[in-house]
Amino acid sequence: MLMGVAIGTTVTLLLRRGPRGSRPAGAILAAAGTGTAAAGRWAGRGAKRGATWVGDRGEEIADRLPSLDDVAGEIGEYLSAARETISDTVSDELSDLRKALRKQRKRIGV
Repeated sequence: MLMGVAIGTTVTLLLRRGPRGSRPAGAILAAAGTGTAAAGRWAGRGAKRGATWVGDRGEEIADRLPSLDDVAGEIGEYLSAARETISDTVSDELSDLRKALRKQRKRIGV
């Protein structure tokens, strides 16, 4: 209960209007807004530089990328290897389960 009173008092003091008619939290929000605007300007400049760099070297970058056929082939190889591994694991688990079943049947005489 004491914690609720402390939180309520803090919120009330931050959101109340002061003698000048402004809220104490207003300065915090204004500073946050200024920082956000500055970060947006900085990000815009960085994006412009990055776009210019890519525009200048676009053909060179495109030549370095693998073709879609190469990518599809590699993905196909990975998928087939994964299928084989899963199949081997499942068959091993099934054989182990069958062995355990046989052993249990033998133990109880069925």
